[in-house]
Amino acid sequence: MNHQSYYSRAGVNIDAGQQAVEMMKAAVRATYTPQVLSNVGSFGGLFDISGLKAMAAPVLVASTDGVGTKTRVAARLNRWDTIGQDLVNHCINDILAQGAAPLFFLDYVASSCLDPAQIAAVVSGMAAACQQAGCALIGGETAEMPGVYEPGEIDVVGTVVGVVERAQLIDGARIQPGDALLALPATGLHTNGYSLARAVLADLDWTEPHPDLGLSPGEAMLAVHRCYLNDVRALWDAGIDLRGLAHITGGGIIDNLPRILPPGTGAVIRRGTWPVLPIFALIQRLGVVDEAEMFRVFNMGIGMLAVIPAAQIEAAQAALPGTSYIVGEIVAGTSGVTLAEGDA
Repeated sequence: MNHQSYYSRAGVNIDAGQQAVEMMKAAVRATYTPQVLSNVGSFGGLFDISGLKAMAAPVLVASTDGVGTKTRVAARLNRWDTIGQDLVNHCINDILAQGAAPLFFLDYVASSCLDPAQIAAVVSGMAAACQQAGCALIGGETAEMPGVYEPGEIDVVGTVVGVVERAQLIDGARIQPGDALLALPATGLHTNGYSLARAVLADLDWTEPHPDLGLSPGEAMLAVHRCYLNDVRALWDAGIDLRGLAHITGGGIIDNLPRILPPGTGAVIRRGTWPVLPIFALIQRLGVVDEAEMFRVFNMGIGMLAVIPAAQIEAAQAALPGTSYIVGEIVAGTSGVTLAEGDA
């Protein structure tokens, strides 16, 4: 008996890993920009950054994240073409909040038993999102780890590296009382709150349309995490003074917006100024979840908050390719986020 057979008996199939790589090669290569110098299967991804010499003071910005237990929704529905997109878009939004545009992305996909078609679907989703953002997928790891992961489940993690001119870093330091909060809508839960959502919706049929949603709970929960790169670029191109950007992820508006606020400032968010997506109303009703908890667990329909001068609101909304909402303002002499009713 050869060594590979012993390894197979231990639960690891080397051939399945190689098959997965072959299936995803074309999708990965489609993301390559002229700066990519390596090939699929290289020990390390090579990316030529000589073009950054044209920048006055380039700053690299990096972020690593996952999609949480959204993978368990994909497993229950046996649909794997969306979570790779979620992963890339989430990571891009994180560095975008500091003004960085993505350069390249790396991924980690692991399971207890490799299913080549499943892994290829996940990575192809990553490649599609990278291609849309002009970001190269230059490397990754596919791991088979029996005993670590549950059968049928997978884990996905990604790292993005981007760049921004130091003078154009967005750090919130210039945010002032009176600035407006402009909300860019979310497509759904994005990549946070799935442990609570799955528990509350567990007894529903996730494949049948639900009257409160207009689609199935499974479709609502697998809605792809929106990427805000094009929206932010549209604001830059219109000359909008972006003083702060907050990606609304785990912790919701309550925990994420204060991360960019200078000392001595807080924010007022006015409920009713944007449409809360039906999936959140359903979760709150069926789970009897307190509103304060809803706002800390979920994005509540807001995926990104932009802090801009109040005088630029009209120009900003005109510049954006889609819908946006004025949802509040920055205030002095307080801290954190206050939820208020209706318009000011």
